[in-house]
Amino acid sequence: MPRKMVVIFGASNILWMVFAVSQASKMEIFLEPRVAAQIGDVISLTCSTTGCETPSFSWRTQIDSPLNGKVKNEGNNSTLTMDPVSFNNEHAYLCTATCGSKKLEKGIQVEIYSFPKDPEIQLSGPLEVGKPVTVTCLVRDVYPFDRLEMNLLNGNDLLQSKDFLEPMEKKSLETKSLEVTFTPTNEDIGKGLVCRAQLHMDEIDFEPKERETTKELQVYISPRNTFISVTPSMRLQEGGSVTMTCASEGLPPPQIFWSKKLDNGNLQLLSGNATLTLIAMRLEDSGTYVCEGVNEVGKDGKEVELIVQAFPRDPEVEMSGLLVDGNPVTVSCEVPNVYPSDRLEIELFKGETIIESKSFLEDMDKKSLETKSLEMTFIPTTEDTGKVLVCLAKLHIDEMEFEPKQRQSTQTLYVNVAPRDTTVVVSPSSIVEEGSPVNMTCSSDGLPAPNILWSRRLSNGRLQSLSEDPILTLTSAKMEDSGIYVCEGINQAGISRKEVELIIQVAPKDIQLIAFPSESVKEGDTVIISCTCGNVPKTWIILKKKAETGDTVLKSRDGAYTIHKVQLEDAGVYECESKNEAGLQLRSLTLDVKGRENNKDYFSPELLVLYCASSLIIPAIGMIIYFARRANMKGSYSLVEAQKSKV
Repeated sequence: MPRKMVVIFGASNILWMVFAVSQASKMEIFLEPRVAAQIGDVISLTCSTTGCETPSFSWRTQIDSPLNGKVKNEGNNSTLTMDPVSFNNEHAYLCTATCGSKKLEKGIQVEIYSFPKDPEIQLSGPLEVGKPVTVTCLVRDVYPFDRLEMNLLNGNDLLQSKDFLEPMEKKSLETKSLEVTFTPTNEDIGKGLVCRAQLHMDEIDFEPKERETTKELQVYISPRNTFISVTPSMRLQEGGSVTMTCASEGLPPPQIFWSKKLDNGNLQLLSGNATLTLIAMRLEDSGTYVCEGVNEVGKDGKEVELIVQAFPRDPEVEMSGLLVDGNPVTVSCEVPNVYPSDRLEIELFKGETIIESKSFLEDMDKKSLETKSLEMTFIPTTEDTGKVLVCLAKLHIDEMEFEPKQRQSTQTLYVNVAPRDTTVVVSPSSIVEEGSPVNMTCSSDGLPAPNILWSRRLSNGRLQSLSEDPILTLTSAKMEDSGIYVCEGINQAGISRKEVELIIQVAPKDIQLIAFPSESVKEGDTVIISCTCGNVPKTWIILKKKAETGDTVLKSRDGAYTIHKVQLEDAGVYECESKNEAGLQLRSLTLDVKGRENNKDYFSPELLVLYCASSLIIPAIGMIIYFARRANMKGSYSLVEAQKSKV
């Protein structure tokens, strides 16, 4: 229910004043004497004064009932707001204004009503000519209902009028109604039902005091006088055609539905059009056909019986499979339910050339409907596309009068070409550096044009689908993108596949060159110089000893070179070179060899312990480096390549 705010301002009709004490200045109070408020709305009563700068206000009802509202005082105004208005607000309210020793009072009467909605018109059913219908006019949530008057009109004609003068036992919102039963006629089409309600409370001012609702009459006429016309006849030869037209009267105009009555009595819906055309009729098309005219208030039906007389059907042409260029295919031409079969001849044409024929001259043991066929195998080519296969069946019974004496079926040939000559072009190359863009373009010949499917071969041999676009693009190739990519050209005639290997090269990185146990050793010690590289495949590692006379390539194993009993001449700069086809990286260290205090050989227990320990540590370190390189770095060493780098 919409709620509206009613605010009362102004001055008129003083009901009463009480002067407590006279003052030098003149004080006045303003308040409307009467106001109408609808139940559920919001109303505000405003009491105003003049002649006093700081008045105080109070509100009460004449019978000291609760205010059922909220008071707000601002300056010379006091507002009593009722949100929402209810039956408890139907009182005479007093506003008291006090200024010093002076007091004034003024009253206002709040009248309550409810008339929030237009009437509702309800019908007991659709309006059908000649059938009684009950019209109900409803007025909801009305108060006081003993002031309500309702009128129901059909156009300008008054159908019923009603007052609700019964006494109200309690204050409440009521729904009142007026019912009329009448029988629609053709003259009522286009008229309107009008429900008019009036709330007679002239002594108070509110709007609207009258509401009405109009409902245009939609008068129906149930379907009737349904009839069917059949062309050419209700008796047909097999393979013939028939057109049946149905019409029905009614308002609104009935929709036509055609159905066929099944053996179990149910109806099989065939069409929603007035005209039903059946072509190439068969024996099973015989039966009862039903036309029904249907609208909102009823339906009317009519039946017709069709009889299809037995006679050979058109031949049926079938292929053993899809027509593919170069693949043999068997075509079958079948004539079902023919009699007498010894008079039958079947001819098969491709274009205008006869390619096979057959007669069935064998004696028949009994009279019966038989199915005869002709088969032949041929190899289609693309030149056959667009040609027409014609199966012509002739029944040579010239002594009998019947039509047709020959039937035929045609089928247009469409020869497919399986995908072939599938090619893949990789740009710029199938071997690129990491971060470079790669475009792989696939094409395949065939008819119809093959669809392209890109896949990637996984480690388990399965294919992972990637794209159905002819161009597969890697905007920034990564090392993990390396692998076998498969392009497939696919159409309904077959599949053609092409593979390409994509290699993403990564320059060596994270190279490390260390000396163990230290870069500073004593003469006679054992030292291991080891070079490792990051996770890059196909990387060659070359260890060299630098010298002014030329570099010496060291015969390292998995990037590790061991010097037993290091000598003073082993001191110097050692360099590790890690390279592959994408680039190289260098690292170097300086080995410092300290001489003994004298040149005499000597033996000490400490040296024995060190020697024994090194005999165990060195192989262990070698194995650690080997497995670390195998598991994490995936590097490799080539002695052939290493020898090439010797200066």
